[in-house]
Amino acid sequence: MHPRRPDGFDGLGYRGSARDERGFGVAFPARSFSSGPELGHWVTTPPDIPGSRNLHWGEKSPPYGVPAPATPEGPAEEPLPGGGGGGGSSGGSGVPGPSTEQLSRFAGFGIGLASLFTENVLAHPCIVLRRQCQVNYHARQYHLTPFTVINIMYSFNKTQGPRALWKGMGSTFIVQGVTLGAEGIISEFTPLPREVSHKWNPKQIGEHLLLKSLTYIVAMPFYSASLIETVQSEIIRDNTGILECVKEGIGRVIGLGVPHSKRLLPLLSLIFPTVLHGVLHYIISSIIQKIVLLIIKRKTYGHPADSTSPVQSMLDAYFPELIANFAASLCSDVILYPLETVLHRLHIQGTRTIIDNTDLGYEVLPINTQYEGMRDCINTIKQEEGMLGFYKGFGAVIIQYTLHAAVLQITKIIYSTLLQNSV
Repeated sequence: MHPRRPDGFDGLGYRGSARDERGFGVAFPARSFSSGPELGHWVTTPPDIPGSRNLHWGEKSPPYGVPAPATPEGPAEEPLPGGGGGGGSSGGSGVPGPSTEQLSRFAGFGIGLASLFTENVLAHPCIVLRRQCQVNYHARQYHLTPFTVINIMYSFNKTQGPRALWKGMGSTFIVQGVTLGAEGIISEFTPLPREVSHKWNPKQIGEHLLLKSLTYIVAMPFYSASLIETVQSEIIRDNTGILECVKEGIGRVIGLGVPHSKRLLPLLSLIFPTVLHGVLHYIISSIIQKIVLLIIKRKTYGHPADSTSPVQSMLDAYFPELIANFAASLCSDVILYPLETVLHRLHIQGTRTIIDNTDLGYEVLPINTQYEGMRDCINTIKQEEGMLGFYKGFGAVIIQYTLHAAVLQITKIIYSTLLQNSV
């Protein structure tokens, strides 16, 4: 059989008798695939890469955004939007270039990181003091305003050092990891949906809430161990490892580990208040988040002139969700604060935990409550401490979300400034 390949085919195009004119060891001069009429019918021109400078040796590709010359194979290429130079700056159409897009992604990541840092690190001293006030039934000062909270924080820092305000931070991350891991594992091995679709029905909502309830039950002993680490006084606390929370949680389940008093409530009696608080917190947060996002979306659509600005459009891509999460977390914490106080007192009872005196800023106090359950705890707080007893340490919540709002506003100003300078 004779090969179908023509005698003069050299892999680049049909050259006729050119193979006889030049030897194989002599290099052919650099040329484009489409240069010359004899190649037009055999080899099509490959699509050029805008902004490229090294497609062929000695040949320059058209600059970025400039239409390429017409070829026998077809019309000239259309310029890409945002053209006018390969520097990445926006063109006359106002569309941001590559450098602005990279800055937008980097700034969006930085904004999310700053919000995460504020929620879990910067606000941790407020969480510590808030929990100590909630479980301290001896306290005469309720710390309902941020002014008394700042004063007591300063006293703790002066007498015990900065570690007194950031104790138990590692265990809070462990509880979050256990919660996410348990939710993922349960959703994989069961038909319970991890997310609710837009076309939801009551059955799907019930299964989703059942998944959340099972997740809270799995994380409950680790949450109890983390609570002890955050409220226990630094004066009598030993240098425990970061995995002490896991050890204490497993010991709480199997009944081993640190000896507890007879007033310790069994985990079965803690399931209902724990699941109730977790599910209500999730429902309220989801509803508030959807409402805030809907309001922001309608407000954005009501001002179409603002949406034409590239800076404003990029801000609308990142900040609405952060604002919605902020509002949802704030509303759920405020609404469920009395239930959280009851929950923490039930978890801490019988664990032989010694906390700081939140009235003086020094000395320590033992926890010797004898609640029989959730109802008895609510009635006892109402009779002995009044209705404001459910809101002990509420000033720490005000400081926590004030710091969070300030960080969001500062990052928004920095982000807007960077975008205006780059656009």
